[in-house]
Amino acid sequence: MENRKKVAFYTLGCKLNFSETSTIARNFNDEGFDRVDFEEIADIYVINTCSVTENADKQFKQVVKKAMKLNEKAFVAAVGCYAQLKPEELASVDGVDLVLGATEKFKITDYIHDLSKNDMGEVHSCEIAEADFYVGSYSIGDRTRAFLKVQDGCDYKCTYCTIPLARGISRSDALENVLKNAKEISAQNIREIVLTGVNIGDYGKGEFGNKKHEHTFLDLVQALDKVEGIERLRISSIEPNLLKNETIEFVSKSRTFVPHFHIPLQSGSNDILKLMKRRYLREVYIDRVAKIREVMPHACIGVDVIVGFPGETDEHFLETYHFLNELDISYLHVFTYSERDNTEAADMEGVVASNVRAKRSKMLRGLSVKKRRAFYESQLGTNRTVLFESENKEGYIHGFTENYVKVKTPWNPELVNTLQEINLTKIDEDGSVRLEFLNKLAEA
Repeated sequence: MENRKKVAFYTLGCKLNFSETSTIARNFNDEGFDRVDFEEIADIYVINTCSVTENADKQFKQVVKKAMKLNEKAFVAAVGCYAQLKPEELASVDGVDLVLGATEKFKITDYIHDLSKNDMGEVHSCEIAEADFYVGSYSIGDRTRAFLKVQDGCDYKCTYCTIPLARGISRSDALENVLKNAKEISAQNIREIVLTGVNIGDYGKGEFGNKKHEHTFLDLVQALDKVEGIERLRISSIEPNLLKNETIEFVSKSRTFVPHFHIPLQSGSNDILKLMKRRYLREVYIDRVAKIREVMPHACIGVDVIVGFPGETDEHFLETYHFLNELDISYLHVFTYSERDNTEAADMEGVVASNVRAKRSKMLRGLSVKKRRAFYESQLGTNRTVLFESENKEGYIHGFTENYVKVKTPWNPELVNTLQEINLTKIDEDGSVRLEFLNKLAEA
């Protein structure tokens, strides 16, 4: 009997990449490969790349080196966004044997016949205009939570972003297929599903290959809420101009959707938002936060923000800082602007010095700590439901409440992947919240 080949995967970047890696891994399994952890010796290492930031590019080379140290004879394949944008650059990295772009990555097993090492990586990368079809994906690596892809690509033209160049036009999964995938996930004892995509608020565009919307994001949310067996649904990142009041109101009364929103802002200055070619001004953002607070006062609201964009003066930055300081939000994801090839912003005047970018980033990260602390403090004494995760971290088990408060309690394996009703008691030194149990809602 022939030994089954071993394949390992490494994912850089977003939740969407994780969902796609998981789908690619299942394809390998169907072809007779055994999946192993990336820390183990494998015959094939597949790296799903990201190119949102310069750091993700650097990480790729480090991951390749790691694979080569584990097995210098291993076959290394690069797929994903960076592979689409700069295939020749990846192919020239020592150790890389195969580079697949946006449309080819889901057919990777068709390209792997000879696992001999190549002097130069073999490239199969399409013109991005050809990335006009949809491949559904979901991740089931963490058995407490799954990422369900509902949409891909983007039609927006933000001046700093390479994603439309890496993933193509906006297109959506058929609603019936999303529901089918959701049922498959829930059947595997996974308690929470996180909806993911490039621009999920644009859901419905490109469904069945049509430019017009067959369904809206609200249709999607309403349909998923009716699926039996799903206990929690979480919306990942959604553009403020596409998060409608009707959706917010529905979530507030939903059976399964949790009170947690992550809404990209990018800048609190209208001048910078215009330079970025964002499709809203800060006033729209204020309205969205106010609506969420009106119907879900306990909701968690996360914010993406970019510092150091070309033309961002000290005044513009302080405008952003004060805007966020006064806004009733819960935490920040802070990104330091980095120049990306083939974007409008890369050629803009008013380049911000790297040390200034770093200083501004540090200030906003500090503000995020303050905001999260204030949000956690506002939740102390309340009763919530927590989903416990599977890792034993220094004698503790962690989990998240429906409104994304991170909690901890002494390790108990019986709590893994269970939903428990708890009372939030105090904030620990590491920033997580201690709890008291009320009664069990679900058994392992």
